[in-house]
Parts: sequence; C-alpha cells; structure tokens
Amino acid sequence: MSSVPVLSCPTVPLSNGLQIPILGLGTSHFGGFSHEAVVYALTECSVRHIDTAKRYGCEEKLGKAIKISGIPRRDLWITNKLWPGDYGYEAAKRACLESCSEMGVEYFDLYMMHWPEPLKPGCSNREMRAETWRALEELYKEGICRAIGVSNFLVSHLKQLKEDCSVVPHVNQVEYHPFQQPNHLIEYCHKEGIVFEGYSPLGKGQVLSNPTVQQIAEKHERTPAQICIRWSVQNGVVTIPKSIKKNRIQENFQVFDFQLDEADMVALGGLHDGRHVTWDPTNVN
Repeated sequence: MSSVPVLSCPTVPLSNGLQIPILGLGTSHFGGFSHEAVVYALTECSVRHIDTAKRYGCEEKLGKAIKISGIPRRDLWITNKLWPGDYGYEAAKRACLESCSEMGVEYFDLYMMHWPEPLKPGCSNREMRAETWRALEELYKEGICRAIGVSNFLVSHLKQLKEDCSVVPHVNQVEYHPFQQPNHLIEYCHKEGIVFEGYSPLGKGQVLSNPTVQQIAEKHERTPAQICIRWSVQNGVVTIPKSIKKNRIQENFQVFDFQLDEADMVALGGLHDGRHVTWDPTNVN
C-alpha cells in the first residue's frame, strides 16, 4: 500500500502542561492487536499515540512492535490501564511496574484506572478507588507515569475522588460517538480541568450505516468513519479508533485535511440516543 502523507496531529494540553496527541490508535482484546498494523500505523501513518491496557493481553507484543518501528520512545505517547483485579495500593504499584517491564518501557505517558468498580471484596468501592488512586499519585510523583487518569468514571465517581485525593485526574476516557454523547460528564470534566477522551468513536460500526452520517460523508467525499472521527476531534475530544487493518488505519488518520461545517456538527450532535456499545458504568456506586 502506498504511503499517504498524514498531516501532523494536533495535541491537547493536560492540566500539568503535557500535550496529548488528539488522535491515537486503540488496541483491544479478542483479536484487537496486529503487529503489522501497529508498525504500519507508526511508520507509514505518523501515528504517535498508542492506547492499550493490561486487560487486552498484548503488552509484550505491542512493546516489540514499537521497538521494531524504530520510533524513539520520547516521540511516542503510550497509555496503559490498570485492571480492577489489581486495585489496592500495593497491587496497583506492582501491576504498573510489571506492565512497564512487559512493554519494555521505563514509563507510561498516561496510566489510568480502567473501571470504577473494584473486583476486590472487603471495602467500599469508594475506599478502594481512593486507595488505588493514591498508588497512581505516587507513581506520578516518581515519574513512572507522566500523567494519570481514569476510564469509564462518571461525575459521581470523579467528585468522590476529588474529595478523597490530592491529584485531579488528568484524563477521563469514556465511550463517545454520535449515539453516546455524555455532555453533562464532558462539561464537568472541562470545569475540573480533566481532558475528555473518547473510545469507540465508530460505535463498534453501528454509526456507519446511519443515514445522516452517510449523507455528510457523501457531501465531503469522505467515508462515514472519517466523518465520525472528524466530528469527535473537532469537538476537542481525544479520540482512539481501533483497527487491525492497514487501509482502515490509514483512512482513520486522514481527518486533518477537511472540516465539518456547523450544520454537519449540529446534525451529528442530534444523533445521541444514549446507547452503549460497550460497558455501561451507570450502576456502579
């Protein structure tokens, strides 16, 4: 496949001054990792932001793909996530260091709690979140994590964490696509200086067949996937589409050379129907 020049990716400032690339490549479990695809994304598509998690089971493979790409570590943004089975102060610190060594890196640019509900009995969810977050605060102070965040946290979880701990999360990563627009949560994050990051920007493919999305795609001579990703990025949301197909990765990152107009943004903003295509944290106390 011929290499297409990719316009450089804008960044979003975190509250601690670091700059996170607004577009990154997501990975996942159940076949959501491809060595060739990661190397291709890094070397041919100028991707510099990779998102993974211990849960996905591909840390070691991902580390190897990054090494083979030849991209210097300092030029990359690597996000990893702590699985709830490793919550708790000691367990969390240990898990982070293990993840670093699995990936062959000395630090993560962003390390986050993957889910608001601990998989550990014995104390309340709130206490366990706070205890775990204290471990992340330590890892942050030690420089093993350049930024720390949470994933799938709602306003109630964020408010408790703010009361219980000293560092406000730098990022909250949540499901975000035209059918799932948690605007109340986004407003709260903006108010607190928490960068909002969206995963599943294509709604696991469900958004692609929507007539409004297709109409806008035709108008701009783009694909429905590019429209969804452009919409997310144009809303200022850090966005991490997943793919293991080279042509799709190339397509997903070709979104900086066009813009949606206000009518497009309003039309896509009107598609929210509240559906989740993945885990729903609504009932986690």
